[in-house]
Amino acid sequence: TKTLITLMVAKAKEELDQEVLDKEEEKQRYLMEKVPPLQTQGMSFAELQELCQELHAKIDVVDEERYDIEAKVSLNKREVKDLNIKVLDLRGKFKRPSLRRVRVSADAILRSLLGSKHKVSMDLRANLKSVKKEDTEKKRPVEDSDWRKNVEAMSGMEGRKKMFDAAKGPTQ
Repeated sequence: TKTLITLMVAKAKEELDQEVLDKEEEKQRYLMEKVPPLQTQGMSFAELQELCQELHAKIDVVDEERYDIEAKVSLNKREVKDLNIKVLDLRGKFKRPSLRRVRVSADAILRSLLGSKHKVSMDLRANLKSVKKEDTEKKRPVEDSDWRKNVEAMSGMEGRKKMFDAAKGPTQ
């Protein structure tokens, strides 16, 4: 496989060199067509002035063409840039702004989704499990006695055992 890769690289280098030579030959041929070599020997001063005026006229025409082409290129570059921006916008690769947290009630969300015509009220708390306070108070017996006595009764290992037994629940 290495010999195949080296052969491919060598072939690509040859084609690249040939392409450079072809471009150079084409450039020389084009210049020979458009700009023939000047024969100024044996010309009088008036003929040389006339030749200079012709060359200036040709230079002006070439400059106008160059300016028009540069304007077209800049217009095309601007179009390409605008299209690239549109592509990025469509892909969503632009920088997203940081969002702030907004508190909205369920009714407001439903109103915005369904429109202002629908009068939908949703009580989210209705589905929650209700816990009665009475049940929790019954589970934990509260002693009405003096707290100092309770502290003395619960101190030491015996107190910890009582707390452990109380947490387990009534044993049978």
